[in-house]
Amino acid sequence: MSPVSQDQLSKAEPILSGPPESREFPDWFRDQQRAAWKQFESLPNPTRKDQAWRFANVGLLDLSPFKYGASLSETERATILEQSRGLENVAGRMIFAGDELVERDVISDQLKKRGVIFQSLERAMVEHAELFRRHFMSQPATLGSAKFAALHQALVSSGTFLYVPRGVEIELPIEIFHWLTDENASAFPHLLLVTDELAKVTVIEHFRSVNEEAPGFACGVNDLVGGPGAKVTYVCAQNWSDNVIALQMNSTMVDHDASAMSLNLHLGSRYSRFESLSRLIGEGARSDLLAVAVAKRQQEFDARTLQDHISAHTASDLLYKNALDDRARTIFGGLIRVEPHAHFTDAYQKVRNLLLSDDAEANSMPGLEILADNVRCTHGATSGQVDEDELFYLRTRGIPVPVAQRLIVTGFLDEVVQRLDHPAISEHLHRSIEEKFAG
Repeated sequence: MSPVSQDQLSKAEPILSGPPESREFPDWFRDQQRAAWKQFESLPNPTRKDQAWRFANVGLLDLSPFKYGASLSETERATILEQSRGLENVAGRMIFAGDELVERDVISDQLKKRGVIFQSLERAMVEHAELFRRHFMSQPATLGSAKFAALHQALVSSGTFLYVPRGVEIELPIEIFHWLTDENASAFPHLLLVTDELAKVTVIEHFRSVNEEAPGFACGVNDLVGGPGAKVTYVCAQNWSDNVIALQMNSTMVDHDASAMSLNLHLGSRYSRFESLSRLIGEGARSDLLAVAVAKRQQEFDARTLQDHISAHTASDLLYKNALDDRARTIFGGLIRVEPHAHFTDAYQKVRNLLLSDDAEANSMPGLEILADNVRCTHGATSGQVDEDELFYLRTRGIPVPVAQRLIVTGFLDEVVQRLDHPAISEHLHRSIEEKFAG
């Protein structure tokens, strides 16, 4: 029998045993991880009495079964590589299984010559330490998941670093895959995306499971930085297996005259919580927060957002749409906050829920906190069932009820996807939604 390394042993351990000491990181990063682990241990578990976790099924957040992912077999590696194709044409691609980098398709020499950096976190923290340290998890987790943000910082061991320099436009999207592998495996996905002045980039992240039945745990963080005049588009396609517990924390900084659009598609997992903090720090900044969720059986999707307007003449627009069937549940807690002196803010927030079952449950808590004058802010949330007249119209044309209902629901969700100005990604998201209904 071949000898087993310390790192292989650590990967069989529960994640609650703490950060493996065998990892080779710079001393400053190891110190940060140890401090984050102490913070994780000191913070209490969330309860439903906490406003930030109101309505959430916090009983599902038992982390004791979950362990570090084991090394991949050659068969698993081949399967993952074969299935990690979402778009035909991309500027670059990274594929992760657990926290192991399986493959990286390098960017073109032309982009490299123009200063684009596309590499793993562990390389970036050594080769670009100053830039990395300035932006890595620089924003506090203020939407309820500080404990899980600390867990992520303590245990993250790989991820994607993407830097786009001044004036560079990456025309094709960057594609990233994250896979959960064996039963009770864990993953800590991380994306650090920094764009300089007038840069432009689109990134799509896919979250999937090799085994569609296996339970697992994912705790991810995104740091998105839009420099002055930059344009950032981020797409999350979450389709974990139906027994996965997942948390994703997104932090977006938008500087003056820059725009950031995020679209989150939620299809998989048993419980998925997504927190999105968008901070508009410069005049003329704009943020669009979009989301689509298709929930079935006993799935629960929990979204918490903050549109934080810090500078004057900023704009944000949130549109979340959920379709719920069976005994599924969705939760939305969102706040538009206009800071003092952020005059002439223009902010919107709309949540619409389509209930396909009498047992489905949608909870929406939109809110406003306005500390400046001369602003325009609106918010609203609605829940309803499939329009009977629309259904009758389709049935009179010979379309069976299940097909007619699916057409109505996909049309309802399509408004969000169409906001994305990228036909190839939009088509991929449409296919994913259709597959969820077909399944």
